[in-house]
Amino acid sequence: MNKKTSLVLRVCRPDGTSHGGFQWPLTVGAEVVAPDWEANDECGNGLHGWLYGQGHYDCASYWEKSDAKWLVLEVESERIQMLEGKCKFERCIVRFVGDRAEASAHLIEHEPKSADVAVIGASLQVGAKQSGLVGALGTLTGGDYSTLTGGDYSTLTGGDRSTLTGGYRSTLTGGDYSTLTGGDESTLTGGDESTLTGGDYSTLTGGDYSTLTGGDRSTLTGGYRSTLTGGDRSTLTGGYRSTLTGGYRSTLTGGARSTLTGGARSELRIRYWDDKADRYRTAIAYVGENGIKPYVAYRLDDNHQFVEAA
Repeated sequence: MNKKTSLVLRVCRPDGTSHGGFQWPLTVGAEVVAPDWEANDECGNGLHGWLYGQGHYDCASYWEKSDAKWLVLEVESERIQMLEGKCKFERCIVRFVGDRAEASAHLIEHEPKSADVAVIGASLQVGAKQSGLVGALGTLTGGDYSTLTGGDYSTLTGGDRSTLTGGYRSTLTGGDYSTLTGGDESTLTGGDESTLTGGDYSTLTGGDYSTLTGGDRSTLTGGYRSTLTGGDRSTLTGGYRSTLTGGYRSTLTGGARSTLTGGARSELRIRYWDDKADRYRTAIAYVGENGIKPYVAYRLDDNHQFVEAA
């Protein structure tokens, strides 16, 4: 009876070497045996990888090199020892060698169990009314009504009314009615009526009717009638009739009829049209000066003076 096998993903240096200088063969069909194998649940003393392509990508740093070698390995299932964020095994057969996207695609095509996990480095195209899931370093593109979930450093692109969730430093682009949630240092771009929520250092750009919520030092740019809420030292720019709320030392810029609320030492800017001069002008107020209070909503009156919003 044939023994059951599973596919494992791993990455090596461009020359095929890994920890301790171990040389992985870069030839499909080659058998690899660990010279120091020990059957325990401790890291080391064996060959290592990500079972079904799922695990902690930061177990190895080789992925940071654009010309790193990515391998798909066939391993006897019962001989796999699971560790934290990876697995180890005594021997395997090399089934594929290539770049990150190629290796993850090969694993997904040939390993049925990868369909239920977030595969590291995967690039998937999701059709209408379908869902997708990729792991760290992956790319997801989805159609209308799609649900996309990506790991750290992922890039996700969704159609109208999509839901996108990306990890640390992710890039997310969603169509109209999209909901986007990105981790720290994420970049999120959403269409009309989108809802975007980004972590610290995020950059969020939302279309008309968007709702944007960004962490500390975020940069938020919202379209017509957007609602923007940014953390301390955020920079917020909203279109006509936008509502902007910024924390300590934030800079808020809103279009005509916008409402701005800034924390202590924030700067409030509202752009308006000057009919007589036939040009746009910007009214500026500083929280803590001339009676402008922190965490109080302000708008411009008919004379383009800052007044508390009713």
